[in-house]
Amino acid sequence: MRTHLTLPLMDPNPFLIFPESAGRYLNEPDHRAERPADSFPYFNLHYVKAGEGFVETDGRWQPVYPGDAFLYFPNQPQRYRTGEEHPWDVFWMHFYGDRLPEILTEQGFRRSVIWSTRQGDALEAQLAHLIREVDNPKLLHPSALSTAAYGVLAEFTVQAVPYRFRRSRDAQGLIRDLLPAMQDAACEPFSLESWAAKAGVTPHYFCKLFRKFTQMSPMDFVTQCRIRHAKQQLMDDLERPVGEIASLCGYPSISYFIKRFREKEGVTPAAYRQLHAFR
Repeated sequence: MRTHLTLPLMDPNPFLIFPESAGRYLNEPDHRAERPADSFPYFNLHYVKAGEGFVETDGRWQPVYPGDAFLYFPNQPQRYRTGEEHPWDVFWMHFYGDRLPEILTEQGFRRSVIWSTRQGDALEAQLAHLIREVDNPKLLHPSALSTAAYGVLAEFTVQAVPYRFRRSRDAQGLIRDLLPAMQDAACEPFSLESWAAKAGVTPHYFCKLFRKFTQMSPMDFVTQCRIRHAKQQLMDDLERPVGEIASLCGYPSISYFIKRFREKEGVTPAAYRQLHAFR
């Protein structure tokens, strides 16, 4: 299956980002690209949903697997190809925007071509949404196309982590699978040893994997979940005392709860309630 959809160029382009083309190649054993430097003036983002392929970096062919992505900047030389035994299922987007080179460079995305993603399903959903928008000429609205392309790029920048081989991604998958349960249990007493045991690793290695996957420590994640729950409680139940909310959110000490809340939100729980609650 070969889906390759193109759009007319916006000149001038009033948007931060706009797609030039988008598509999906599934089970196309001849899919490959070789573009010399200064020959392709658009950004080129690919996400591998299934199968495998290869991307040349620094003169070497690097394998890419499900959950990997690769991003080329405009006019960068490009060489990539699908695998012969297991052709990839790959989503892609070519896009442009006057300020994008500076923005993405500042965020560190020029330092590598190949990236892994923490939750590729979310990036895939954004790419599929973009393809649907481009494939519907009766509803061709430039602002909607720009918004869809921005959704893809935003999801990629959030999900992308420095390239790791499959073994490393599988280890981080332990963390991904535990996150929903950790969120549900955030207001209960936290035990690092217990969560590490669920992942089948030592507490030290659990913390290392967790930080690689989420860019925060396990306790920071739990605190984030607790504060989110507290904020909702403060708005939903105006008569419930702050001390009781603190206890419900895993903080037996009201003073410590207030301290942590102020650190995260910049105001006390009472002040937050006064500012945001609907009366």
